[in-house]
Amino acid sequence: MKINSAAVIGTGFIGTVHVESIRRTGVPVKGVLAGNPESTKIGAKKLLVDLAYQSLDQICQDKDVTVVHVTSPNALHYEQVKQLLNAGKHVVCEKPLALSAQEGRELVELAKKTGLTHATCFNTRFYPMVHEAKHFINQKLIGTPRYIKGHYHQDWLTLDTDWNWRLESEKAGQLRAVADIGSHLIDQIGFVTGLKVTEVFADLHTLVSVRQKPTGPVQTFTIDSTSARQAVDMSSDDAAGILLRFNNGARGTVSISQISSGRKNSINWEISGPDGSLAFDSENPEQLWIGHRGRANEVLHKDPGMLSANAAKTAFYPGGHVEGFSETFRGLFERVYEDINNGTESNSYPTFADGVKSLEITDAIAQSSKNSAWVKIA
Repeated sequence: MKINSAAVIGTGFIGTVHVESIRRTGVPVKGVLAGNPESTKIGAKKLLVDLAYQSLDQICQDKDVTVVHVTSPNALHYEQVKQLLNAGKHVVCEKPLALSAQEGRELVELAKKTGLTHATCFNTRFYPMVHEAKHFINQKLIGTPRYIKGHYHQDWLTLDTDWNWRLESEKAGQLRAVADIGSHLIDQIGFVTGLKVTEVFADLHTLVSVRQKPTGPVQTFTIDSTSARQAVDMSSDDAAGILLRFNNGARGTVSISQISSGRKNSINWEISGPDGSLAFDSENPEQLWIGHRGRANEVLHKDPGMLSANAAKTAFYPGGHVEGFSETFRGLFERVYEDINNGTESNSYPTFADGVKSLEITDAIAQSSKNSAWVKIA
């Protein structure tokens, strides 16, 4: 099946990234759908999209749309994805795939039944240097990974006046920082190492206990200083500390925070084996650090001509020409679209099964923090 066009559900920060990245693959975006007719109309105009859909049913009935990208609030994913699959649409869904692992498993089974291509948008796998780190580990450059440390830190929810729909449990689910950004870090570590998390011990922190919610809508990563506000008690996690056990006996320590001033979007990890270490930080995505015990450390700079084949495939510019966040979406989408066009299953990107794996881990993290105990992954 050749892709005719795509549709995108959601016109906020991430929806906009999807629209722009889809266009860079050469696939036209036919239309968008937002939370209500007015916001859809505004979003379509802003994104220079011809069609402002009136409903999900209209997307499902549009025979010209081959693939649909779901970037709506988390609580809507399950029902929207289910309806799209039943309508015969290939789906790229933002994480989390659903609000529970059980809902996610149902979507995996439906995707298998329909035979449609499906992806969970763990886009951060697609930094070229992340793929290169995976290549090095596969080549036993550092030996078998045995200790991993990492963090995903942001600062955009530091103040009690900072607000976003992700703070509302009825839209985002009970977990926030862990589900929103921690899931990316843990997925990326699993992708690079090839290891599976088997047990977790977590401590979730609600450190801004009362927030001042604006009465008007607020887009992600924006500040509203004009709306009237009301005090709202908070229960979701601003930050978390998590211990991880992996299937090969390796151990991990990770920190998640959306209240770390000065850290705008730092996905940072270091993977250590008996023969060396590898480290990456998304705020400096052109470099991969290689650590040694008995000789000088090294820093590898992104240059497609010097990278392994899979890493080079995710690098779109020559060495020294900086690329980053938006290119990770393009790298993911191009591989998904190859499978749709060729009718193949390449296993080259995260599918709904990876979305379920992430939900199983975050469910265990929530249970661990509640019980102050180690919890095995389902």
